[in-house]
Amino acid sequence: MRYIWQHIHTITGSYKGDVPLAHYLKNHFRQHPKLGSRDRKIISDMCYSWYRCKKGIISALSIEEKMGMCLYLSGSDSKHIQAFLPAHLQDVEQSVTARINKLQPVFSVNAIFPYDIPLSHGIDAREWLQSIITQPALFIRIRKSREKLLSILGENNIAYKPIGNNSLALSNGTQIDKLLPADSYVVQDLSSQRTGNYFLPQKNDRWYDCCSGAGGKSLLLTDIEPTIQLTVTDRRGSILHNLKERFKQYHLKQPTAHITDVQSAEVLKTVLGNADFDGIICDVPCTGSGTWARTPEQLYFFDPARLTEISHLQINIAINAASYVRAGGRFIYITCSVFRQENEVVVANLSAGTNLVLESTQVLNGVNEKADSMFVAVLKKP
Repeated sequence: MRYIWQHIHTITGSYKGDVPLAHYLKNHFRQHPKLGSRDRKIISDMCYSWYRCKKGIISALSIEEKMGMCLYLSGSDSKHIQAFLPAHLQDVEQSVTARINKLQPVFSVNAIFPYDIPLSHGIDAREWLQSIITQPALFIRIRKSREKLLSILGENNIAYKPIGNNSLALSNGTQIDKLLPADSYVVQDLSSQRTGNYFLPQKNDRWYDCCSGAGGKSLLLTDIEPTIQLTVTDRRGSILHNLKERFKQYHLKQPTAHITDVQSAEVLKTVLGNADFDGIICDVPCTGSGTWARTPEQLYFFDPARLTEISHLQINIAINAASYVRAGGRFIYITCSVFRQENEVVVANLSAGTNLVLESTQVLNGVNEKADSMFVAVLKKP
């Protein structure tokens, strides 16, 4: 245990949030090859629990005492973690509300995010903060061979919860990549899967995913309607390479891909020219506040001063991309944020700055399903 604590002191003292925590830990473990798989798992669980909960502890305690509270609040049922829990905090099977109440007044859930930032309609602040404390579920979208997948999971005693016909929820960290046929499923958050309900592509439509990332929404769109003609752009060549590899893995037609910056109308024009599209997916860069249960380091190191900058970036991207919607076409604005300034405020600016007409907005609140929370707005060009 002393060896584990040495690493915890080192990591929490040196990590500044400038890279994803997962990458930082991976590099730390590479530098300390003597750490076994069990040790790495323990350290990872402790670090993620720390960045979820530590800011809510409002008493001057040692790092060991604070970590014990963080692990308790996170509700880890790992037998290896139990050794790091204080004797009076072993009842991790209680609800998160009960665990929070047990630690009052030493812990305040409001203290983990002490900013007065308006949330989108449909997001309850306390429920959202409580959801961040615990690890969300692992979700997969079934592409094909559903019965075969369920059979394999059953044969390997892997618990799962079906959601609709094509989604499964599993315990986070479940090792499925070596069990399930690679082209039969996609790891994708439940709320992200549900954005596909707003795409409504038609046969042979022309679609554009303007901030494609690694292609989660593009894959979903193409699975819904394989005949579409798809164009994707992103600023990062490496991420577009990943997208192409994923399309290859799933035996899907490769999209037309361009490395470009949608922030610049002039640069975008050199890539797209006079093209127009039946549908555009605009899943913009954001704070990711709807996904902080997965990436709690982003909550821990969040700088509220950046929110206005991010909102302006989103407005700029959305207005530039919107100019390529054809008459009668649809524009799907998406964020994984719960902040009104990234959601309703951007949509209001988009409506005012273009000739698009707002048809609907929807918050996909994943709190009660241990999923992410997202925002979707559908606009149409007359």
